[in-house]
Amino acid sequence: MTSAAPVTPRPAASVLLVRRGAQAPTEVYMIRRQKSMRFLGGFYAFPGGKVDPDDGGSEILGRCHGITRARAERLVPPEGHLPALAFWVAAARELLEETGVLPACDASGRPVVEADPGAAGRIEALRAAHMAKRAPLPALLAAEGWHLDLGSFRYLSHFITPPSSPIRFTARFFLAPVPPGQSPRLFAEEASEGFWVEPSEGFRRHRNGEWAMAEPADCGLGYLAQFDDLESVWAAHEDGRHKFHGILDRVEAAGVNIRRGSDGRTPTVS
Repeated sequence: MTSAAPVTPRPAASVLLVRRGAQAPTEVYMIRRQKSMRFLGGFYAFPGGKVDPDDGGSEILGRCHGITRARAERLVPPEGHLPALAFWVAAARELLEETGVLPACDASGRPVVEADPGAAGRIEALRAAHMAKRAPLPALLAAEGWHLDLGSFRYLSHFITPPSSPIRFTARFFLAPVPPGQSPRLFAEEASEGFWVEPSEGFRRHRNGEWAMAEPADCGLGYLAQFDDLESVWAAHEDGRHKFHGILDRVEAAGVNIRRGSDGRTPTVS
């Protein structure tokens, strides 16, 4: 009996939002996905989701600041008809949707700072209008005179969900600083928890079986844990190029059977 062909992975983007911690050199923001979700329900992850067709539209691409389409295409190969810059847009949009953080600037490149008079309320109103689908995101940004400020996003890694999964993504991961004066918040649409964690602590909790994670979160935490401070993180990513790829998809494609426990612990092979 022939097995079914693997599902075609859908483009996705996620963000490792990082900051200097009060008690640790570096902290990264994580969420816990709602247990009711079909894909990785109850797992700890970074904010992110699938790339929407509108993320590659001319209207939103025309409201991107800090990176050009040509630069994005040198870093990320286009996915079919989807422009590479759509991954950056999706990462910023998902950050807004899942954390309330909006990396934005005005036409001159001046960052939108939440502490500016009225800015916090305008960001919240924009998010609410976007979530309610009252207007497309580029129109909401244009009404405020804002652009997505993507110049500080650093392309980190690429993971493809293994062929055995019934739901698959080809996901690009980005590092990003917290925009000036802003803080992520928990919104219960998709997440049951939202918190800052030292990368080595998150990595330890997963490897001890306390937190269920998929390979991208495990690898992202392990990668960040090797740096002594936040300055070293940014220095290592000045070139903007990706640093590592997921490997489990290629291992399975080579015919190795990977057993995954429901508790999310590190897979074993046979």
